[in-house]
Amino acid sequence: MKIYKIHTKQNLPISKEEAWVFLSNPENLKKITPEYMSFDILNGADRPMFAGQIIEYIVTPILGIKTKWVTEITHVVKGEYFVDEQRFGPYDLWHHKHFIKEIPGGVEMEDIIDYKVPMGILGQLFHPFIVKPKLKEIFKYRRNKLVELFGEIK
Repeated sequence: MKIYKIHTKQNLPISKEEAWVFLSNPENLKKITPEYMSFDILNGADRPMFAGQIIEYIVTPILGIKTKWVTEITHVVKGEYFVDEQRFGPYDLWHHKHFIKEIPGGVEMEDIIDYKVPMGILGQLFHPFIVKPKLKEIFKYRRNKLVELFGEIK
């Protein structure tokens, strides 16, 4: 069983409170997801984020195949971090930690994702050619979109 990791950091010239308000609102995920993924929230984003919150989405991550994705917000420390875990969706495991830390001139946002692809050894063979490049593309889009929305620390 191979578990993969994505680890990103991004500095933005905004307050910790502004970063938290944006990141902890599930509705904003659509704003930082590539349009071709047809990201739509079906249920569960009608309240501010809380531990135990279940959010249902439809996404089209690859080859135009619509996929239902259900996540649970498992941990929340307001203004500091939250964790979402896939309960149903395209991965065998998806555990995503979001951290916000104050730095001079703004905040550092850190994402740590541990994930496992489906289909055993076949999934592992596809990972470097399909899954990993797609995830890199999505997180690059997210980085660029956040700079577009909030600017960057130079």
